[in-house]
Amino acid sequence: MPNQPLIAQIFSRNMLICIFTGFSSGLPLYVLIQLVPAWLTSNQVDIKTIGFFTLTSFPYTWKFLIAPLLDRYYPNFLGRRRSWMFLTQITLFGSIILLGLFNPAQNIQTVAIIATAIAIFSAVQDIVIDAYRREILPDSELGLGNSIHVNAYRIAGLIPGGISLVLADSFTWEIVFIFTALFMLPGLFLSLFLSREPNVPEIDRSVPFYQTFSLPFKEFFSRKGIAAGIGLILFIFLYKFGDSLATSLQTKFILDMGFSNSDIGTVVKINSLWASIVSGICGGILMLKLGINRSLWLFGFVQFITILGFVWMAGYGKFETIGTYERFVLTTVIIGEYIGVGLGTAAFVAFMARETNPLYTATQLAIFTSLSAIPSKLIGAYSGVFVSHYGYYTFFWLCFILAIPGMICLFWVAPWNNKAQDEKIT
Repeated sequence: MPNQPLIAQIFSRNMLICIFTGFSSGLPLYVLIQLVPAWLTSNQVDIKTIGFFTLTSFPYTWKFLIAPLLDRYYPNFLGRRRSWMFLTQITLFGSIILLGLFNPAQNIQTVAIIATAIAIFSAVQDIVIDAYRREILPDSELGLGNSIHVNAYRIAGLIPGGISLVLADSFTWEIVFIFTALFMLPGLFLSLFLSREPNVPEIDRSVPFYQTFSLPFKEFFSRKGIAAGIGLILFIFLYKFGDSLATSLQTKFILDMGFSNSDIGTVVKINSLWASIVSGICGGILMLKLGINRSLWLFGFVQFITILGFVWMAGYGKFETIGTYERFVLTTVIIGEYIGVGLGTAAFVAFMARETNPLYTATQLAIFTSLSAIPSKLIGAYSGVFVSHYGYYTFFWLCFILAIPGMICLFWVAPWNNKAQDEKIT
């Protein structure tokens, strides 16, 4: 809160909750995208089938359709948010264990059904946790709280994508999945004992069912106005557009520059992880003093300018040999880019959370996050075609140019000196 010392805001109950919720959100996703493919491969499942398993993650893309139902309907034994948190976490705990009880070579359809169920329960958990986090955090703590959540989410990947795979060399897959599932227990403990149900208004459930989906949109445009609402949506489309597009071909670009898979596994993965985590946490702490509006400007500029690192590296063309200097260039570009990613994401997620109404937190936040991913996904699908015609150097200049409109939107979406909208913590 404004009168609390900075250190008290950082090491607070709310921030501890954000660690638990972030870790619980990230673990099931990394089970699906890192642990399951390795498990299928070790059981001699063919590459085509493994490729089709990416479809089991489809429920994550439809969170905005599920969210209105979670705002309106809920079992009430722990409250609107905590009840769903507990139910999804206990189901995920059981489903991850269940997955390891089958041999995928003999029961591939059953395995696919369980994996899809994990994705559905995980998507529901994400929706509820995002809403819960927004409702317990005052605006002044949104930056730090969301940064901690996002980075705990990333760290969760070290379990199924790291420790569990190491254990698979010494233990059966059944034991590996049980071990992995045990990391859902901290979230369960949080839901039952550590957390508290937010004291926020609830939806009038006497309104017709179809309005469950229309009211969040009506409230948003009534509160913001049509013009301002469209402007805010345009900003959500554009703020991370250039930056996200620049990383859409990152692995392919690095390989085409002459680097090896080992360079990607060491230089890129390690540096991108620590740079995004450290910058995200630092950005969250800085937001306690700067506020969200000014952070969007300052962090957005860093996010914007670090795209030029890719332009710089692409300007060399393909490296003939890979030595100390070439790896220095790669390291510099990756660290710079993911510092921008960490800072920009911290401010952007906090902004989207601030723009929700407590009545429709889950729905509006799910819609905002879905909208933010649309431009880079759509245009990114054609990025390879563009590169094949014009090359990487021109492509990264295009990414830099496409990042400019999002910065321009800040003049009306997040004015630098708007104290009423963005309280500065002193």
